[in-house]
Amino acid sequence: MFEAKKNSYNWLIWLSVFVVFCAAVYVLRSVLLPFVAGIIIGYVLDPIADKFQKLGMSRTWATVIVMLLLILIFFPLLFLLLGVIQGQIADFIAALPNYISALMKKIEPIFYELQSKFPDIDAEKVREYIRGNMSNALKVSAKVIGSVISGGFAFVNIISLLLITPVVAFYMLRDWDTFIGKVNGLLPRHSKAAIEQQAQEINQIMANFIRGQLSVCVLLGCFYALGLYIVGLDLGIMIGFIAGVISFIPYVGSISGFVVSMCIAFAQFDDMGHILSVVAVFAVGQFLEGNFLTPKLVGDSVGLHPVWVMFALLAGGVLLGFLGLLIAVPVAAIIGVLVRHAIENYKHSSLYLED
Repeated sequence: MFEAKKNSYNWLIWLSVFVVFCAAVYVLRSVLLPFVAGIIIGYVLDPIADKFQKLGMSRTWATVIVMLLLILIFFPLLFLLLGVIQGQIADFIAALPNYISALMKKIEPIFYELQSKFPDIDAEKVREYIRGNMSNALKVSAKVIGSVISGGFAFVNIISLLLITPVVAFYMLRDWDTFIGKVNGLLPRHSKAAIEQQAQEINQIMANFIRGQLSVCVLLGCFYALGLYIVGLDLGIMIGFIAGVISFIPYVGSISGFVVSMCIAFAQFDDMGHILSVVAVFAVGQFLEGNFLTPKLVGDSVGLHPVWVMFALLAGGVLLGFLGLLIAVPVAAIIGVLVRHAIENYKHSSLYLED
């Protein structure tokens, strides 16, 4: 009786800590982004720093080298990519009226067909309505994308990411092992072995998924961007790279990139060859992702179902915005492991066995 009350009291304490933690994350969601991003970078780069340590370097020097390599590779590529995308957006806005006129000419036979079947429909009014809304939608989309790329949107968040995230990543990478050791020392003694086992499973899942999926997204984004650029699609580099980057949401990246690319292709090109080339780029990309990239880099033993990943990402995005997208997969992995262990405990309990 006393033991049951003690266990209930312990569960109440842990539940209270969890509720307070979730409330703090929600209240501070607007300032946590650079810190969470820094922690994730530290986690992703930790194995590389460990390899430098095995060569005889101190942890500090290993961290310095890893961060320098990251900065020297990442920032030049980022600025180069943003410059190319900004130039594509400017060209696209300038050619937008011509695209709208070309697209309207291509769909005019559809209006005539509708008018022949439904004489009461005023095809001219429908045409003007579509033309006006299409023009406004494309102009607004182009301006929003342009403002985001040029840094006018969420300027404070971008500055905080650029300035705070590298500092947080450096300290987390340098002190990662120390931090894990201190957390390990605070674990409850009676439950320490079970918690360590679950933590190892969570770490394995996150390592396979985050590090593997990050590689898949970058490689897929580069393939789509290069393929659409070779085809000659306007905004091809931007659309292709974004489609690859958001491929961590199952099917969303490829489908959205394909739909947007096809809309622009129908407006830009007059021949079916270019349009079929756009289709081929995404078809080959999906083949490579499904048969080579994901099996080799992510693996089949991640333990996160695509539907669960999609739900976690969408729920995280709705509740916490971009911060929610960053922590959605780790939280999903933690919940998945805890649920599996809870099911195992339930199957060994008297409630299941009915003893």
